[in-house]
Amino acid sequence: MHVAPLKPLPVCLMLGLVAGLILSFVVGQEKKINVIAFGAHPDDCDIGAGGVAAKYAAQGHKVRFVSVTNGDAGHQSQGGGALAARRRAEAKEAGRRIGIEYITLDNHDGELLPTLQVREQIIRQMRLWNVDIVIAPRPNDYHPDHRYTGILVQDAAYMVTVPNTCPDTPALRKNPVFVYFQDQFQKPTPFSPVVAVAIDDVVEKKYDMLDAHVSQMYEWLPWHDGYLDQVPKDPKARRDWLRKQRWNGDITPAVRETLVKWYGPERAKEIRFAEAFEICEYGYQPSRAELRKLFPFFP
Repeated sequence: MHVAPLKPLPVCLMLGLVAGLILSFVVGQEKKINVIAFGAHPDDCDIGAGGVAAKYAAQGHKVRFVSVTNGDAGHQSQGGGALAARRRAEAKEAGRRIGIEYITLDNHDGELLPTLQVREQIIRQMRLWNVDIVIAPRPNDYHPDHRYTGILVQDAAYMVTVPNTCPDTPALRKNPVFVYFQDQFQKPTPFSPVVAVAIDDVVEKKYDMLDAHVSQMYEWLPWHDGYLDQVPKDPKARRDWLRKQRWNGDITPAVRETLVKWYGPERAKEIRFAEAFEICEYGYQPSRAELRKLFPFFP
């Protein structure tokens, strides 16, 4: 039986295959981004950056949420160690649902102060995560724990690179980029978004995280704000109820304008859900091109 010899591939096809292999290798070798977010309480990070965290995780980047307090005061009928254990378990489950790490530090809820001890806890978390971008609240907020979390992260923003501070944990060789969660507070200055990320494609994952915080979403916060009687008892019904609440950051005119800058006017008009961030003046100051690498979600 005569078998015809194989014909060589055309040169243009060969070059295309080689280019494709090189491109796939380069993409596979791209540096993964290490992201850490600090909230005062379990569930704070989820509200401010749950959607963005889900997008990072889906791309294979590393994300860690850190609650600076254990949440042991945030409930109308529970408290102390039992509540802290419950909230730690809720946070861990929230992280599991989108594939990120969730750490709860053992500082008392409602008693947080910007002490050296807590600052060092935060510095160690950043260093151990070899972090590229840090997300935290601004230090003006209705809750003292939120304010002091913002101050603690600001105080760590330079010290994280100083080897003689917390010498038990190797210092970062490059200062990370620090950004703030979106908020609605106007004094002393309003939130000024620099980056806004569409989360329409992952908003259900964000609800998955929030739904894990049963003690907060379905008990404490509704009780505190006077609408506990509106919360359904059935788990599926209350998840549907949760979806109707405002947990996705208002797309204010300033946020909409920022979306236009990153997505273009046509795409920006279609975005329903977004998470926005302001660049902190402390830490590394990124260029627009560097922000595109740190937030690899834009067209």
